[in-house]
Amino acid sequence: MAKAFFRLQKFLRRTQFLLFFLTAAYLMAGSLLLLQRTRLVIQQGSRGTPTNQALPVPEEMSRVGIIEPRTLQSPGPRLLVHMDALQEPALDQQHSPHWLVSRNSELRQLRRRWFHGFTSDQEPLQTAGFKAMKHTAEHKGTYMGCFTHDSRERTLKGAVFYDLRKMTVAHCQEACAERAYSYAGLTYGAECYCGNSLPAAAAKPEECNIECKGEKGSVCGGVNRLSVYGVEDLRARTRRRRNAIYRGCFRAPENLTDTFPASLIQPNLTVEMCSEFCSKKEFPLAVIRGQECYCGYPTRRFPLREGTDGLRCSGTRNASRAAGGQDCLVYQTPVQDTRCTDRKFLTTKSKVFVALSSFPGAGNTWARHLIEHATGYYTGSYYFDGALYNKGFKGEKDHWRSRRTICVKTHESGKTEIEMFDSAILLIRNPYKSLMAEFNRKYAGHLGYATDRNWKSKEWPDFVNSYASWWASHVLEWLKYGKRLLIVHYEDLKQSLIPKLKEMVEFLNVTVTEDRLLCVENNRDGNFKRSGAKQKNFEPFTQEMKDLINRYILTVDEALRGRNFSGLPREYVPR
Repeated sequence: MAKAFFRLQKFLRRTQFLLFFLTAAYLMAGSLLLLQRTRLVIQQGSRGTPTNQALPVPEEMSRVGIIEPRTLQSPGPRLLVHMDALQEPALDQQHSPHWLVSRNSELRQLRRRWFHGFTSDQEPLQTAGFKAMKHTAEHKGTYMGCFTHDSRERTLKGAVFYDLRKMTVAHCQEACAERAYSYAGLTYGAECYCGNSLPAAAAKPEECNIECKGEKGSVCGGVNRLSVYGVEDLRARTRRRRNAIYRGCFRAPENLTDTFPASLIQPNLTVEMCSEFCSKKEFPLAVIRGQECYCGYPTRRFPLREGTDGLRCSGTRNASRAAGGQDCLVYQTPVQDTRCTDRKFLTTKSKVFVALSSFPGAGNTWARHLIEHATGYYTGSYYFDGALYNKGFKGEKDHWRSRRTICVKTHESGKTEIEMFDSAILLIRNPYKSLMAEFNRKYAGHLGYATDRNWKSKEWPDFVNSYASWWASHVLEWLKYGKRLLIVHYEDLKQSLIPKLKEMVEFLNVTVTEDRLLCVENNRDGNFKRSGAKQKNFEPFTQEMKDLINRYILTVDEALRGRNFSGLPREYVPR
């Protein structure tokens, strides 16, 4: 009996040890897999940066928001992304709809996914003393040399393009040639500038030493340096997209020569001739009166706000017969108005933490474009969106709590997320338009449109049922917990841009000039406007959906008035 018991005890001990070993192996394998999936890899030679530290950024690079791995060891202000940016903010479920939990989770996953892609995508750069990389191989333009670059006083004043991951010399050349510019310049490995005048100050060839993000072995400028290519030869073979945009018929100012810095008198003057002349002079406006062509900017003398009767300015392409007397035709050239394009991070941390809050699809990105160009400071974001960064929103990569941006974009509506801001601009848009815009973004990106199949699927009714209540709760929660609010209606901002933008700028405690605001108005659309209003051949909203949305509209309108704010615009409030 004792012998049998001893054998059983020995067997159990072996089994216990085996189970313990298998359990330990299972846990170790799971831990390794978890570490492998969550590890953030930053390539910087053989030395890495601890994942619990912020990435140190040299001051000259922090201005443009681009990190170079070989410069991470240099002293400088600490910014970009701390690891707490990846942690999920606590969601107050008592004050948020149940469907908001999944939506916020989706947004946080987007932040993690983009940040991981950004950090793992950094490429080590060539050393400063490297021999010049290839400039001509696979490039159709003529390399003009390396030049100094100042983002505030740009020499290449035409169109600007960004691509953090796929910028190549050929891509920049083609983009500038398609718009009939003479030169294409690249800097910081990801930025492309177009223009018609060659930069005056040349730099040493070795100072253009940053590799293109999308093309190994090719140079895309350097720190405050431009790699410039001539694209004259490409223009003849490239489809032109440089047609002037008609702005309208306006009363001519009293003294044309004092108002406009450049002019041309030409018999049989055409719109194309005047636009080409003003483009070469780097002016955004071409103004035609009879045989006279004037170039300049919108100013207090010529603000382009009140047009005259269009019948007084014939729409004919022959400009010599198009206008006469005190009226003139105004056209927009492809040259960008650069008086308001200089932007930077705040030099000192802001004492007031300001949110730019809105429901998705309510025009937050457009409002950021207006604010950045009006104030000259970048806006931040609670999220990380690479597509927005590539369009020039460099505050996307700055940590949202850095207080180096003039305000921070957010769609959050929980009590905790609201109360951490000192004040907020609350942007409200017609929920019918907001829902459609967000549905388009969800299925086709910032500039695309959802397909008819998407609209007719069961996902659209589910989307409306959940997101319509979010539209209402977003406003109600901010009215309840927001400390200091400025209510801005998208429709009012669109209709009365300058007065409403002045209110927003004053709320941000920034002083701007009238000419800068006119520049913003001249660049009002930005890079994130969907082309056209793609009409659908069916009504996406059922009567049941309309009844639901209208109830939310009335609720929000009543809440706004109860807080002594003006109610929602009458154009979409049910009667």
